[in-house]
Amino acid sequence: MQQRVAMIGIIVENSDSVEPLNQLLHQYKDYIIGRMGIPYRERKINIISIVLDASPDIISSLAGKVGMLSGVTAKAVYSKTPEKNA
Repeated sequence: MQQRVAMIGIIVENSDSVEPLNQLLHQYKDYIIGRMGIPYRERKINIISIVLDASPDIISSLAGKVGMLSGVTAKAVYSKTPEKNA
């Protein structure tokens, strides 16, 4: 299976979704290269970026599951670097 490097940008507007989000990210921990979270207290939102090295199916699956959480928006951006075989 081909693997890609991608980033999922996440905006959390509903603090009740933080725990389910962390559980999802834990399920995909083997694919996550790094994570950065920025609390924007003034706007009462959290901005998170997740960098993965995984198959496109896994990346889109995680982005879709995250985006289905209440008050959470997620978008995936894929690197143009060549794919690598798993």
